[in-house]
Amino acid sequence: MSDTLELCLDLLRRPSISPDDQGCQAVLGRELAALGFTVEALPFGSVSNFWARRGSSGPLLCFAGHTDVVPAGDVAAWGSDPFQPLLRDGKLYARGAADMKGSLAAMVTACRRFLAAHPQPEGSIAFLITSDEESVAIDGTKRVVETLQARGEAITWCVVGEPSSTARTGDVIRNGRRGSLNGVLRVHGQLGHVAYPHLARNPIHAFLPALAALAAEPWDKGNAYFPPTTFQISNINAGTGANNVIPAHMDVLFNFRFSTEVTAEQLQQRTEAIFDRVCRDYTLQWQLSGNPFLTPEGPLVQAARDSIREVMGLETELSTGGGTSDGRFIAPTGAEVVELGPVNATIHKVNEHIAVEELDHLVAIYGRMLEKLLLT
Repeated sequence: MSDTLELCLDLLRRPSISPDDQGCQAVLGRELAALGFTVEALPFGSVSNFWARRGSSGPLLCFAGHTDVVPAGDVAAWGSDPFQPLLRDGKLYARGAADMKGSLAAMVTACRRFLAAHPQPEGSIAFLITSDEESVAIDGTKRVVETLQARGEAITWCVVGEPSSTARTGDVIRNGRRGSLNGVLRVHGQLGHVAYPHLARNPIHAFLPALAALAAEPWDKGNAYFPPTTFQISNINAGTGANNVIPAHMDVLFNFRFSTEVTAEQLQQRTEAIFDRVCRDYTLQWQLSGNPFLTPEGPLVQAARDSIREVMGLETELSTGGGTSDGRFIAPTGAEVVELGPVNATIHKVNEHIAVEELDHLVAIYGRMLEKLLLT
């Protein structure tokens, strides 16, 4: 059993459902301390975080990730206990295997091997680890980054171990992410009997023209790096449950995934203009999960491309698709950020798994990146 697999199994046996770390970070901290890292716990609220750094000079290459996982769902639907990892037919089954404890184990092993061969590299290596990525992401990476900025620690390059790959390790890496903007809407009406609509005001009817306008609106055309901005409704709730009552209000949750062609403020203004025109009596609250970010092709992207080519023999695809990640908190500091991890086909699903050989591939890719970025 490889060191990487052994460490991964230790992490997977811990049911670290967000934000409960269940000791995963203590395991990682001990491994890193043994390699000469200074490990600093940075808890905020109920969230466990740590910052580990080896070296004091720049440039600084940071490995970032999370120890928390989503709930397992229907445990009976799994082929095995989701928190008792199972090796079968070259695959490792457990909640968090792909998202993203496998990446964390590979990052540690890659650093161990790199430092054994190059004990005094140029610059510094760091780990930024949180237990709040799969939850509200308020007291995790965001707070750690704020702490680092306050004391003048700047990350040069950051590799986030999110599962970016589609069919083979490294076939896709993410050099950016779309922004995410949520709207919490209440359309106000007037309760009444369906037989006397002139004595009531139906909020559903009032909202439908706005829905049609929002769904048809061309928010932007995207660009070379981002697809066009999308609008989606995720929840609608109205009514008393009776079939003869016009509801007093209607609640709607919706989301924009937006490109760098439009700002959150512009989306808010254009949306409110549509509501003002066709809906009028409403209240609307906005929640910005993160702005879009993009790392252009430079030293980090090139190091990732070259390392993947050398290890896997394939040309990687740059992508800004998918959901949000904690890269949205790191990129605004000026750091170059890429997400590079295993195949994502089973993340958040029943029987989540990773091919064992992917662990070795990730170790080799991360190791090559260390060499390309920190050796002169």
